[in-house]
Amino acid sequence: QVTPIHVYLTLFTSMFMHGGLAHLFGNMLYLWVFGDNLENVMGHRNFFFFYLLCGVLAGLAHVFTSAYFSHSLLIPSLGASGAISGVLGGYMVLFPMRRVYLWAFLFSIPVPAFVALSMWIMFQVINGMGTFGGTEAAGGIAYAAHIGGFAAGFFLVRTFVDKNLVLQQKRKMAR
Repeated sequence: QVTPIHVYLTLFTSMFMHGGLAHLFGNMLYLWVFGDNLENVMGHRNFFFFYLLCGVLAGLAHVFTSAYFSHSLLIPSLGASGAISGVLGGYMVLFPMRRVYLWAFLFSIPVPAFVALSMWIMFQVINGMGTFGGTEAAGGIAYAAHIGGFAAGFFLVRTFVDKNLVLQQKRKMAR
């Protein structure tokens, strides 16, 4: 089907669209909690390109798994969840022992980031496995994009870290 823009461009544009306010706010919450620390060690420019690359790779993971499992490639996929997942994967590598708070009923429990993020990616894989082997519908959630984005961030994060920024931060901490 002919579209006004090339289909590959949608790998970028879809990252800036969301399925509603809850989707947008959920993504922004994760970005707020985990993204600032990565941006501090990468710098603005590197973080921007890291985020976009993770988002594109997440989108490709979704496309490839959809094609592999014969799901319809005409169902649109949108949201920054794949790129945000890349941020989570990068955070797990660089800040595994940083304390994050999990909400459990009315309490918040401090745990190391690797515990919280390991649980998160495990839920994505478990839910995704139900989707991958099942029928067409995934409940509207692109689990393969979450998993692919997380893997991209996990493996690529160190290439985007600005060593000079890290040294500056260490000097500030030593004072």
